[in-house]
Formats: sequence, structure tokens, C-alpha cells
Amino acid sequence: MESCIFCEIIKGNIPCNKVYEDDQVLAFDDIHPMAPVHVLVIPKAHIPTLMDMSVEHADILLALGKAVQLIARKRRVAESGFRTVINCNEEGGQIVSHLHIHILGGTRLKDELG
Repeated sequence: MESCIFCEIIKGNIPCNKVYEDDQVLAFDDIHPMAPVHVLVIPKAHIPTLMDMSVEHADILLALGKAVQLIARKRRVAESGFRTVINCNEEGGQIVSHLHIHILGGTRLKDELG
């Protein structure tokens, strides 16, 4: 496996502004935010893309969902609204080959696809 920047963040080799952490998940502020709230939620296990998830990862998927809910409440966007995004592979906009969920909020978001 090539060096993965998110794995290095998990190991503590690269600093981040940590928002949430448990035994399966780490969340931190995006260094290039696209909204007032822009948090990345990543599994601690190296899973390259959403397409690499399997039934064995069910507990990780639940942990990611729980983390998104907790962070949305913590960052005060749960009630007003927020967007979650998972990019998958190059044409889907995935830059880092480590599964991650973007949480975007804190303003009215535009529909980029419409």
C-alpha cells in the first residue's frame, strides 16, 4: 500500500484539528473547507473506497453513521441541516484513497448538480 495521508493522521504522524474519535472512527476539520462546517469522518481501518466495504465492515459503517450524528449536533447543524458526501474513485471526485465522509453545513448549500 502506498502512503496514505489519512492513515498517517490516524497514527498521529500528521496533526489535525480533531473533532471526534472513538475506537473505530476519527473525525477532523477539513484543511480546505468548502462550508463554514466541513468535517471529514474516516474509519481507522484503511478501506480505500465505499466499493470496498463488505458485510464484515457493518460495525464500521454504523460507527461512521453515529459519528456523523454526534458531530452534526456538536457543530450545531443537526437541526438547520447539513450535507454528507462520499466521493468514490477518481471520476467521483475522491482525492484520498481512504473512505471518508464529508459533513458540510453552517450555511445554505447550493445544489451543484441541479
